[in-house]
Amino acid sequence: MVGTEPSILLTNDDGIESVGFRALYDALSEVGDVTAVAPMADQSAVGRAISHEVTVHEYDLGYAIEGTPADCVVAGIESLVPDADLVVAGCNEGANLGSYVLGRSGTVSAAVEATFFDVPAIAVSMYIPVREDTAFSDVETDPGSYAEAQRVTSYLADNALQSGVFERCDYLNVNAPVAEWGPAPMAVTEPSTVYEMGAEKEGDLITLHDRIWERMADGDIPDPEGTDRRAVVDGKVSVSPLTAPHTCQHHDSLDALAEAYDPA
Repeated sequence: MVGTEPSILLTNDDGIESVGFRALYDALSEVGDVTAVAPMADQSAVGRAISHEVTVHEYDLGYAIEGTPADCVVAGIESLVPDADLVVAGCNEGANLGSYVLGRSGTVSAAVEATFFDVPAIAVSMYIPVREDTAFSDVETDPGSYAEAQRVTSYLADNALQSGVFERCDYLNVNAPVAEWGPAPMAVTEPSTVYEMGAEKEGDLITLHDRIWERMADGDIPDPEGTDRRAVVDGKVSVSPLTAPHTCQHHDSLDALAEAYDPA
C-alpha cells in the first residue's frame, strides 16, 4: 500500500445512478483505483439486509448489483474486488446522524459489513436542510452541492490508511454540509444519543416521523457540542470514528439471573 494507489470499492444505498455516487466516484478516482459495486436501484434504509443470491451487471464504472448495500460489499470483497484496501459508501443524499440512525442506514451498514472482512471503511453522507414534510426523493441535488463531501472523502481516503486511524476504529461515519454553506472545517465527533422519533395516529393510519429534521432546519437542536448532529448544524464536517461489532458487558445482575434459572 505504501507509495501505491489504494484499491477502493465504492458502493452506496441510493443506487448506482445517483448524483452523490458519481460525485464520489469522480473525486476518489484522483486518489485511488475505484471500482463501483453498487445497487441498481434505491436501497435506502434497508440496514444490513442480505440476500441469498444476487444478479450482477457490468457497468461503465464497475458493477451494478440487484441487491442491497450489504450484498454489494460481500459480493465485491469476496468476488469482484478481492484486493480492496478500502470500502467507501456514499455519498448519501441526506445525513446519517445520531446513534439510532446507524443501524437503519444502508450507507452506514455497507461500511459496517466491510469491517467484518477486516477492510477499513468510510460511510459518507451529505446533510440536506429539509423539513419532515419534504421527501428526500423530491429533492434534486446539484452535483456541485457535494463539493465538501468530495473534498473530505478524498482527503480521508488518501491519508487515513497510512495514519493509523483504522488501528483505533473500524470505520468512519462522515457527514458533510452542502457546499453552498461555504468551506467546512472537520470535527471529530460521536453519534448523538438524542432520540426524536414520533408517531401520530389518525384513524387506521399511524404516521412515523423524525422530529429532528424540523429542528435542524431551524438550527434549534438539543444535541451538545462534540456530537455529529451539532457539528453539521454548525457548518462543520462531522467525522465519527466507530467500531462495528456489538459490545458485550459482563455484569453481576445477569449472572445472578442465569444462576437462578431453572430449566426443568
